Amino acid sequence: MKNYYKLLEVEENASEDDIKKSYRNLSKKYHPDLNPQGAEKFKEINEAYEVLSNKEKRKKYDFQKSNPYNGSEFSDFFASMFSNQNFQPPRNHPAPDKILNLQLTPLESYLGQEKNIQYFRELHCDTCVGTGGDRAICGLCEGTGFIVKTFGTGFLVQQVRMACPNCEGRGYNLINKCYKCSGKGTLGNANEIKINIPKGIDSGQFVRIRGMGDYRNGNYGDLLIQIELKSSEGFEKMGSDLVYNLYLNYEDLLKDKYSIPHPDGELIVPAPKNFDTSKPLRLRGKGYSSGDMFIKIHVKFDRPT
Repeated sequence: MKNYYKLLEVEENASEDDIKKSYRNLSKKYHPDLNPQGAEKFKEINEAYEVLSNKEKRKKYDFQKSNPYNGSEFSDFFASMFSNQNFQPPRNHPAPDKILNLQLTPLESYLGQEKNIQYFRELHCDTCVGTGGDRAICGLCEGTGFIVKTFGTGFLVQQVRMACPNCEGRGYNLINKCYKCSGKGTLGNANEIKINIPKGIDSGQFVRIRGMGDYRNGNYGDLLIQIELKSSEGFEKMGSDLVYNLYLNYEDLLKDKYSIPHPDGELIVPAPKNFDTSKPLRLRGKGYSSGDMFIKIHVKFDRPT
């Protein structure tokens, strides 16, 4: 069982103000934007504050911590009790991932790229430290975030768990909303980061940057960069193969060799003896990683007069 008091560096008899003050200092110290190595610590601090800043949750936590049947056995015991009533103890959900699309050319994929990404991001409000303001336990659901409704009669009785309409499933209501974020708990911010695109990346693949997404549920989600390759400068990517479209006119057919652009440098390719545009020329080992390069020949029969 995690020691939330130790994580927030406060005594077990600490006041609400002491807990809030320590949380603000630690959240700034381990904020992922200021301390890239502190993302995991930042999540733990938020988890601890989410419990200790809530009177009801703190009371239950203190009881669980001091009870001889604490830890997983205690949680399993109550979970089994709750399951018999068709509900489970409330739990914090992780922050969702933020997904951005990034277009690359086949050559950028071949070489690998360092890209500056600009995007709009929700950061936690530093004034209310992401809480939105002072919180009060919802009187309708008693902090669980849901209510149980009973339908039917006799042997056809069914209990259904529904999100609490009074607090919208949060388990609390805001009082004295934060003046800076208007109770939202987050502030929009234009953000820019530099990421490394690995060589050979393909359309549909993702680059994940942990802790650089939006602030939700006391944590920062991850940023996912989804890659979309667009044909450019005659190049295409087909799996691990690099494809180049070579366009020839009537005069080009008289040449005995062709100059082909390539990310590693210009290639000189002998002209085929018999032109067959349905069969591309193959250069082994000139594609992505262990792939090949294929040259598709397109002939324009626009003989000059």
